[in-house]
Amino acid sequence: MIRRFQQYIENHGLIGKDERVLVALSGGVDSMVLAELLRRSGYDIAFTHCNFHLRGDESDGDERFVRDYAERVGVRLFVKHFDTTQYAENQKISIEMAARELRYSWFDELLKEKGFHKLAVAHHADDQIETFFINLLRGSGIKGLKAMRPANGLYVRPLLWASREEIKNFAVENGIEWREDRTNQETVYFRNKIRHELLPALDEIKSEAREKIGLSVEYLASENQLYRELIKEKLSHIEHVDGVLHSIDKSELKDNLQLLFEWARGFGFSFSQCETVMSVINSEPGKEFYSADYQLVVEKYTVEIFPKDLGERSEPRSLLISERVIATGAQRSGAISETSSESTSGAILKIDPESSSGAIPETSSESTSGAIPETSSESTSGAIFRLEKSNPNLAQLDADKIKFPLKQRHWRQGDRFRPLGLHGSKLVSDFFNDLNFTAFQKKTTWIVTDADDEIVWVAGYRIGDKFKITDKTIRICEIYLN
Repeated sequence: MIRRFQQYIENHGLIGKDERVLVALSGGVDSMVLAELLRRSGYDIAFTHCNFHLRGDESDGDERFVRDYAERVGVRLFVKHFDTTQYAENQKISIEMAARELRYSWFDELLKEKGFHKLAVAHHADDQIETFFINLLRGSGIKGLKAMRPANGLYVRPLLWASREEIKNFAVENGIEWREDRTNQETVYFRNKIRHELLPALDEIKSEAREKIGLSVEYLASENQLYRELIKEKLSHIEHVDGVLHSIDKSELKDNLQLLFEWARGFGFSFSQCETVMSVINSEPGKEFYSADYQLVVEKYTVEIFPKDLGERSEPRSLLISERVIATGAQRSGAISETSSESTSGAILKIDPESSSGAIPETSSESTSGAIPETSSESTSGAIFRLEKSNPNLAQLDADKIKFPLKQRHWRQGDRFRPLGLHGSKLVSDFFNDLNFTAFQKKTTWIVTDADDEIVWVAGYRIGDKFKITDKTIRICEIYLN
């Protein structure tokens, strides 16, 4: 068995000659055999033991047994105590899951802090089969049914080739002592029911049942690898990524639920959520779904995914404000006269009389909603001023109608303004809908407001009609959206 063990490690490149290895040692027969095989093979090892305090004196007995063994063979031992029951209650998870999370979190910490290269665990061939049925009965797809791999990052499984029976026989033949965990016989646990009830029944049906199931698991592992590669290639052609926005055209999904799930699962969405998405994909544009960190929206032509806290965490756009003083206060009208409206970039306006100075007040830098940078001023006299109508990144406003400082924020429910050219006011949400905004656009569009929180400009789209330039305008405020 030692030769097969060493050959398996070599064939899969599990442990290098100069690598230090932590061995997860519970005291059970599997981990004790693993420890002895590694020790007798000459690897540089240390032991780690978790006391989960789930079996009272028996848990403490396991710890004493492991301590005595480590001292006897002269191998360093790391021990950690956990209040597993309390952790499971706090996290609202099962005892089994709690123990797993606590164990691997500590293992990661040890690997990092103590400088070990690998951590060996005693999973074996029967564990493969049990895990297969656990995932099968939980409704797993091919990803959950595939085999455990000999290596997963820094975690290695050098006994994955051996059956439980082979391991126990080796222990008996070589005088290796171990501790029996009575809970391994209790069928209250899901895995134990499979181990003690389902697998023996399969053995009666077919003598080679475990061997054939193990072979099927290996096939699934190979097929899963190919499947993942094909899915990755497919998604690379149909997924559009623009910063934090991920989208796929509906036509590319073609009622393919599995393709949708393989894409959305990477953002934390479940299969059942994807089933619902697919059921409304052609009938309910605007339908929203949420995972822990992301929002999925069924739009008119696309399905889009982006961080659900996008609006709260995004930085305000950089805005540059400048002013043009085009008339003295004495001129109450006629400050601007249109001389041509044929320019594709907007009307050309002639600034008639003399001008006076007067900078626009500086903006606030204390607003959490996004203060706009300080203004700059320039004076223009008797010049031609071009009123831009086609540049969405420029707002030209009557400065004397604005109550400074200006601020930036995102749209809020109930926001209302009077878009340029409209006789009445309109909800910003309706304005967005008129422009066929997606949910992502609604969350990422910035709104410039004055000191009274009145909307001056839906940045990049429309200024408020109240702030437009007229023939009575004296000072012009220009805001450039970078």
